[in-house]
Amino acid sequence: MEGFNIAVVGATEIVGQEIIKVLEQRKFPVASIRLLAPEYSSGMKILFNHKRIEVREAQPGAFRDVDIALFSADADVSRRLSPLAVGAGAVVIDNSSAFRMNPTVPLVVPEVNPGDIEWHKGIIASPNCSTIQMVVALYPLHKINPIKRIVVSTYESVSSSGGAALREVTNQARLVLEGRRICPHVYSHQIAFNVLPEIGVFLDNGYTKEEQQMMEETRKTLHTEDIAISATCVRVPVYFGHSEAVNVEFNSPITPEEARKILAQAPGVRVLDDPTVSFYPQPWAASGSDHVFVGRIRKDISHLDGLVMWIVADNLRKGGALNVVQIAEEGIGRGWISLKESLAS
Repeated sequence: MEGFNIAVVGATEIVGQEIIKVLEQRKFPVASIRLLAPEYSSGMKILFNHKRIEVREAQPGAFRDVDIALFSADADVSRRLSPLAVGAGAVVIDNSSAFRMNPTVPLVVPEVNPGDIEWHKGIIASPNCSTIQMVVALYPLHKINPIKRIVVSTYESVSSSGGAALREVTNQARLVLEGRRICPHVYSHQIAFNVLPEIGVFLDNGYTKEEQQMMEETRKTLHTEDIAISATCVRVPVYFGHSEAVNVEFNSPITPEEARKILAQAPGVRVLDDPTVSFYPQPWAASGSDHVFVGRIRKDISHLDGLVMWIVADNLRKGGALNVVQIAEEGIGRGWISLKESLAS
C-alpha cells in the first residue's frame, strides 16, 4: 500500500504520543509524518520508526501536502485548525469534542458504524473514551436484541485529564501519606484516595458535560434516538484504564450465557467472566491493551429484560489513539480516504 503523509496535532500530549506509538506498532502506511503542537511545546523531538522527528508549531501553513491529519488537541485548537487542514486537502480525524455532535460530521467507532466514514466532508470525529468502550461492548448485543435503556456509572482514570493529572495524583498520594496539606490544581478536590462525581462542568439539568456527551454520542453512534440513557461519570485515583458498571434493558429477555457467547465472537471484545475465581476485567490489567474487556455479566434481578455487566478498557488506547488510527485504516481500506484528497492543495 502506498504511503500517506500524516500530521499528528497535539503530538506532545499524552494521547498524541500514543497515536504516534500506535501508528508505528500497527505499521500504518506512513510516507512522511509531521508532528505538530502549540508553540510552547514545539521544538522537542519524538521518536518514530527509529528516527527523531522535531515537533513543529501547529499553525495554518503546517498542513500543506498532508493527506491525513490526526487531531488530539483541545476542542478550541480543533475548531480553529481543522477547517484549515481540510482546506489544504487533508482528511481530519479529530479526537476532541469539537465536532462530535455536528450533524454533518460522522462520529465513528469502526467496530460499530464504519459505514459512516463514507459520508465525511473532510472531518471525522472520534467519540469520548468512555463512550467508545461502552458501544463496542453493547453493539453486538444491540444488533441481535435491540437495547431500550442504559444506565451507566463510569470509573474514569486520571490519565484522560493529561500528564498534569498523573503528576497530581502521585504528588497528592505522597503528601497524604506524609500527613501534609494538599492544594488541588487539576481537579476541584483532592483526587488521591478519593473519588469525584464530577467530570466536566455541571449543566442546568444536573448532569455534567461528560455525562451529557456520553448519552448523546451513544445514540449517534448506535443510530438510534429512542434509547433511554442515564450516565454518572466519576473520576477515580487510577492512572490508566476506564471502568464502567452498565445496566442494560433489552427489547426481550436475554440470558448471561447468550450474551457471553455473542460477545466472545465480537470484534475488539474479550470476555473475562468467572466469578468463582475472581476473574473479571481490571483497569490495571487492561492497560496497554487494544481490547474492550467485559465481565460480571449477570441478570438484572430488578428487570426481566435486563443484564448488568462490567466493562473496562485502556482509555488512551481504544478510548483514544487506537480508535483514531482504526478510523483512518478503515477509511483507507474502503476507499473513502485516499491520497487524492491531498490534490486539493
